[in-house]
Amino acid sequence: MDDLIYKDECYKIVGLLYEVHKNLGKGFSEIVYKDALEFEFNENNIHFEREKEYVVKYKNSILKHKFYADFIIQDKIILEIKTVECFNNSHYNQCLNYLKISGNRLAILVNFNLNSLEYKRIVDTKK
Repeated sequence: MDDLIYKDECYKIVGLLYEVHKNLGKGFSEIVYKDALEFEFNENNIHFEREKEYVVKYKNSILKHKFYADFIIQDKIILEIKTVECFNNSHYNQCLNYLKISGNRLAILVNFNLNSLEYKRIVDTKK
């Protein structure tokens, strides 16, 4: 397991995800969890950007619609927040597309809508 990318950073992020879930539990909307995470990132001096905008390039043009990553942590990890019954392929594909567009290698997909926090590391192995 020593070959995990951004192992130390992920350990800190996941710890804060659990802290938020422990304090809020399940049932809130995504925006509430995002606000709580923003608070935790600030309290723990973790550099982040919230709702970071990315353009989508297609051939020689930039498409008019953009995407907004929930959080970019330390300029390298995408954090995507969900409040769903369970993850599905569209959630994984969304993260893979975000990795492709952003040039980042790792996304963490998080679900706060369960009794226990659920998260998945999604790695772009093509980089």
